[in-house]
Amino acid sequence: MALLRLRRPRGTAEMVSAAVVAVAVLVLALRMLVAAAGMLTQSWLVLPALVLIMGAVGVGRLRQASTRRRREGERVAALRVALAEFDAMDDRSFEYALRDLLVRDGCPARRVGGSGDQAADVIGDHPRLGRIVVQAKHTRVSGKVGSSVMYAVKGTAVPVHKAAHAVVITNGTFTRDAMAWGERHGIHWVDRDRLQRWAQDGAALHELLGLSVRSRAGRFRRAA
Repeated sequence: MALLRLRRPRGTAEMVSAAVVAVAVLVLALRMLVAAAGMLTQSWLVLPALVLIMGAVGVGRLRQASTRRRREGERVAALRVALAEFDAMDDRSFEYALRDLLVRDGCPARRVGGSGDQAADVIGDHPRLGRIVVQAKHTRVSGKVGSSVMYAVKGTAVPVHKAAHAVVITNGTFTRDAMAWGERHGIHWVDRDRLQRWAQDGAALHELLGLSVRSRAGRFRRAA
């Protein structure tokens, strides 16, 4: 393939034309350099402004998040739930309310109830007392929780959920056998009266039930 070769200008007219073209190219190149330099200068002027704007937006978002956390903390710290409110709840709302009450008591907690929960609806991890596993039983005001619930909690609290303390909580009542069996086997229970003292009157659950660090060693007594 033949290469294209440039012919030297011949004569005065061609030399003048070539010189004009060269000058035009040089002027165009200079203009491009000046334009590029102008854009670069503008970018250096705009960059600090962008950094300041982004910083202000970031600080604003951090303040909003901090305000939300503070307000949520204040709301939880002042949380009080009346028995009538519990009675009007469904199972899911009841579990979330118990979670919030544990958080109020200084025990980070989460709701885990649902299909296959293995007798645990709320799990809290108290910084001193260890893990508190809650089985929630929302029922009618006249409803009673029987011993079978205690058996189920006893069977899963330690081996499945690694509990230090297991608690069954209802807005109703417990049968005598259920309460007696729970007392013998270290399964705590909160009936309607205790629920009022905890949720409405503001007592802490661990104080209400007498939970302590020492009780963790013998947390679940074996059957006699």
